Amino acid sequence: MNHVVVLIRFTLLAIAFAAFQARAADPGWLPPELLPPAPGHGPALCSGAFLTPKQGRTVLAAAAKKFSTRESWEAYSDKIRTMMQRGMELDPWPRKTPLHAIIRTPRRYDGYTVQSVAFESVPGFFVTGSLYRPLGGKPPYAAVLTPHGHTRRITKPSDYDTHGRFSADVQTRAAGFARMGAVVFAIDMFGCDDSIPQVGQDAHAKPFTMTIQVWDAIRALDFLTSLEDVDPHRIAMTGESGGGTLDFLVTALDPRIAVSVPVVMVSSYFFGGCPCESGRPIHRADDYFADNAMIAAVAAPRPMLVVSDGADWTKETPAVAFPFLRKIYALEGAADRVANAHFGNEGHDYGPSKRAAAYHFLAERLGLNPAAVQDASGKIDESKITIEPASRMHVFDEAFPLPAGALHGAAAVEHALKQLQQP
Repeated sequence: MNHVVVLIRFTLLAIAFAAFQARAADPGWLPPELLPPAPGHGPALCSGAFLTPKQGRTVLAAAAKKFSTRESWEAYSDKIRTMMQRGMELDPWPRKTPLHAIIRTPRRYDGYTVQSVAFESVPGFFVTGSLYRPLGGKPPYAAVLTPHGHTRRITKPSDYDTHGRFSADVQTRAAGFARMGAVVFAIDMFGCDDSIPQVGQDAHAKPFTMTIQVWDAIRALDFLTSLEDVDPHRIAMTGESGGGTLDFLVTALDPRIAVSVPVVMVSSYFFGGCPCESGRPIHRADDYFADNAMIAAVAAPRPMLVVSDGADWTKETPAVAFPFLRKIYALEGAADRVANAHFGNEGHDYGPSKRAAAYHFLAERLGLNPAAVQDASGKIDESKITIEPASRMHVFDEAFPLPAGALHGAAAVEHALKQLQQP
């Protein structure tokens, strides 16, 4: 009999524990059966196509119903920011240390210059990138922070020419914005481009990448606002794919981003397939859930252009994610500040038509000169932009080596970041 009692009690405890887990995954405003079961242990990650498109529609419909007033949305958006910071392991925020910026000799082109740049986001780890400045115009200039998306792995030196910030698409948009009158900073992702000698390419596929990339971008804003020719009140951010995810994550967390243009990434059901996008539990926790469209909405009422296409997870953006964004922006009295440029016959890229949409939007919102990237008929003309070989763009080389004392390996960078969170 005692064994039977023990068995019954064990069964009841198991049922209760399962119910607790289910409640832990239920934010209270979604149908309880909507989300997949929460894990029994470990972080509640939402990776890749975590939801189906139908579930994504249901999530945003329920969110729009639940958060139907400005007060209710702002309270939940505060919670989203808190859960993002906590999930990224950036709570408390690390201390900000001197950037020790390295800005190399300018290379002059038609209407703009380019400089290879590095700064320390944490002591010993150098964030690298290309700084584009306009020739002409009157400072202070608007600024654009632009991260790249995912590209193929480096297997031989010539691969750098199509990798990350060295790719023609990134160079073209950065130079285009600079010709229009903005200071532009194209930064390397962790474990990509000039970050490879420090941490290696495999570092990018680790959950810590989400944490350090967000911190690197925040410090990149510190770098931009430290420049005398930059207007700290006119800063935009735009990136595609994984860079688009970084765009709306940083925009949600840092109010210095005045305008956001995430490209081919805002979705109601897709959460990003790389650990740099979904490797930390920022979307789901006890009594909390937010998909990427909801995270993007945290930007309201700051202007945002969401760029989507017909060949990936953003194909439903015009019918699902964008209407939700408009509802949230309308609560803030800013429905006219959010827009969607959809290219149904195009794919997952930041190609010419998508750049054209970004040029027009940022020209209007930042006071830039669109004629600098147009021909006499008003069509986009990028022919005066020079695509540099990667060999000319590296920050560090044989003549200018990585400084002594630089950290090596992702574990060393992670340790250094955690040290900045100590009281």
